[in-house]
Amino acid sequence: MLLRNTAQRYGSISVCLHWLMALCVFGLIALGLWMTDLTYYSPYYTSAPFWHKSIGLLLAALLLGRLGWRLINRKPEAVPGHKPWEITLSTTVHLLLYLLLTIIVISGYLISTAKGQGISLFGWFEVPALVTGLPQQADRAGDVHYWVAMGVLGLVALHALGALKHHLLDRDDTLRRMLGMRLT
Repeated sequence: MLLRNTAQRYGSISVCLHWLMALCVFGLIALGLWMTDLTYYSPYYTSAPFWHKSIGLLLAALLLGRLGWRLINRKPEAVPGHKPWEITLSTTVHLLLYLLLTIIVISGYLISTAKGQGISLFGWFEVPALVTGLPQQADRAGDVHYWVAMGVLGLVALHALGALKHHLLDRDDTLRRMLGMRLT
């Protein structure tokens, strides 16, 4: 498989970035929902947020890498047979995912740094707190973080359903291209 995208398919860098981000998003959603139910006496009360923040920073780096890669690398053309509305919907969903993931990363950073403390990345180093002390910073950013995450969940479902529709009903190469599989 080629590193760069071609007119027909995604290259291995795009495929890896896509699936690493998907893994992070699913992990963060599961971890985020689980840790909201933890009590002060739970043994995971402090470790769950540590992992959530570290994976969130990893997602931020992947998001920056993916956006940068997308700017310098061609996007494969639409699969033949896609209707104009499908192409428009796909483009809109992708752009919204990028936008909402950016908002989630920023709001998560604002929650975590509200008290002036940096964020540890897996204990390797600390990302400094550059924005602190805004009025009700943690609460407001927390509301944005939660609701935008719910929006991302809906978009991810729409994205996955679209890929499955193309694979199972239309039997085209849409999903195969992002799985790095041989095209038909």
